[in-house]
Amino acid sequence: MIVTRFAPSPNGSLHLGHACSAITAHDLARAADGRFLLRIEDIDGARSRAELAQEFRDDLRWLGLTWDEVPQQSSRLARYGEAAEFLRGEGLLYPCSCTRAQIAEEAQSIGPEGPVYGGRCRVHGPQAGQPLAWRLDVAKALERTGALAWHDALAGEQQARPDLLGDVVLVRKEEPASYHLAATLDDAADGVTVVTRGTDLFTATHIHRVLQALLGLPVPRWHHHALLVDDDGKKLAKRRGSPSLADRRRVGEDGALLAAQLRLHRFPAGISLSSA
Repeated sequence: MIVTRFAPSPNGSLHLGHACSAITAHDLARAADGRFLLRIEDIDGARSRAELAQEFRDDLRWLGLTWDEVPQQSSRLARYGEAAEFLRGEGLLYPCSCTRAQIAEEAQSIGPEGPVYGGRCRVHGPQAGQPLAWRLDVAKALERTGALAWHDALAGEQQARPDLLGDVVLVRKEEPASYHLAATLDDAADGVTVVTRGTDLFTATHIHRVLQALLGLPVPRWHHHALLVDDDGKKLAKRRGSPSLADRRRVGEDGALLAAQLRLHRFPAGISLSSA
């Protein structure tokens, strides 16, 4: 059975880009008589707002979608901790005290998530008395796993290249897990067989594939869909004030009609499709 999911974070209202992603996951599951799951990813510290979870449900219902809801991330902290402890015990994580400014100053390259970490704490150890994150030693991880591949429905077979992102953080200084660790564990726990998300997260999958191998998790397939972008070619984002689904719903816009337009790639003025 095909199982897909939509996993929004309650740190801002949903916009058209989220609607496109949710519809993609929903329709893939429904076309195969599968399951479409809703998972609330609510471990983003003070930015998470509990009341938005209900707003998300109202938005999806307004679009005409139906789903099965699975436990939200805040109920899964013990599982994240166990996975991190296992990786530490295997010598695959190391503590890091570096700040964003230090990382940006010392980075030798820019990756899909910004400056690629230069490895200061891997070589010299963290600074005493500072808050610590825990990073994956990618070179050691690949020595353990060997070559890995993963399959994207649109881009085809891919060789895992976690080096593109460098030694990513798996346990953040202020939170129990990073997106990489939490999403990988959650998708396995929820039985997701097709991970649907935008092409902006394509390279993150290289890390997720390595984590699946290290933690003995099942390997799904992926479907990275094109993004909706504005007139400036920038993806729609909460932080950039993209119009929310809730606002559209509250002024009486027809959600089912909007969903049909998104399925046919008929976007509102100023919105277009990009695979970049």
